[in-house]
Amino acid sequence: MELHDVWFVLIAVLWTGYFFLEGFDFGIGVLTRLLARDRDERRVLINTIGPVWDGNEVWLLSAAGATFAAFPSWYATLFSGFYLPMLLILVCLIVRGVAFEYRAKRPEVNWQRNWEHAIFWASLIPALLWGVFFGNIVHGMKIDAHMEYVGGLGGLFNPYAVVGGLVTLALFTFHGTVFAALKTVGDIRVRARRLALVLGPVAAVLVFGFLIWTQADSGDGTSLIAMAVAMAALLCAIGANAAGREGWSFAFSGVTIAAVVAMFFLTLFPNVMPSSLNEQWNLTVTNASSGPYTLKIMTWGAGIATPIVLLYQGWTYWVFRKRIGTQHIADSH
Repeated sequence: MELHDVWFVLIAVLWTGYFFLEGFDFGIGVLTRLLARDRDERRVLINTIGPVWDGNEVWLLSAAGATFAAFPSWYATLFSGFYLPMLLILVCLIVRGVAFEYRAKRPEVNWQRNWEHAIFWASLIPALLWGVFFGNIVHGMKIDAHMEYVGGLGGLFNPYAVVGGLVTLALFTFHGTVFAALKTVGDIRVRARRLALVLGPVAAVLVFGFLIWTQADSGDGTSLIAMAVAMAALLCAIGANAAGREGWSFAFSGVTIAAVVAMFFLTLFPNVMPSSLNEQWNLTVTNASSGPYTLKIMTWGAGIATPIVLLYQGWTYWVFRKRIGTQHIADSH
């Protein structure tokens, strides 16, 4: 296997890690309006991700940085084509991080309510736009012979990409719901499980329809396997939640996300961005990659740093593994 193929796989792994971890972060943000009934319950939900949300976003930085270094042409075409949607995602991530930190800085009800609204919208919008983002990449974009996107902003919101956005929004919200059930105690835990029973079938219909569309459009034998794994894992997640096995439900919803991302990248390879104008203008792992020496240096660096990062993040989750409830929330000022 060539180094550019290795880095294509590594970038797929980084996106998988980001969507697995940040997926339930986004879901928790959406649940601050769908599940929480009062300010204490919203505080409980926010506290479930309080120690880990910023570490989860490191996976996005790593994926973007790896793409920039390993496939500069892919990075340039991708982020220039998605300039405005990516700017909106970035603004949402900034606002969301500020909201987590500033929400409790003042005791006024309006102050806290406004930041809670910011958390909700800054979680919902990226969860939707990431599906639009990858939907366009997989389906193909209007890329010309100069590796430039020429389709305009409206071309990014085609039916396939919009359905992809609804898929990621529904899947991340379900993922967050089973995480909330796993991390809380009391009434909010019970209601999270009940809500997952509603969200699970909705997510299943969207995911199944979208993956079948993807398979029919550009799939092959390997992507068919990933599709089957995603469908089976999501059904298992729904069943485990119904049986009260919250840990298994969360694990299976994570497998679903990983299998969906795997299917995206399997349908892409050996392309990284197909052109809908002319197949000869496709960006591939060969024509979009850096030189062999650059990839070699990056491989050594990743081999040293990645295990350290994984161990540290795993230790963080272990330290903050206990459940919380409204009884653990200190009285408001």
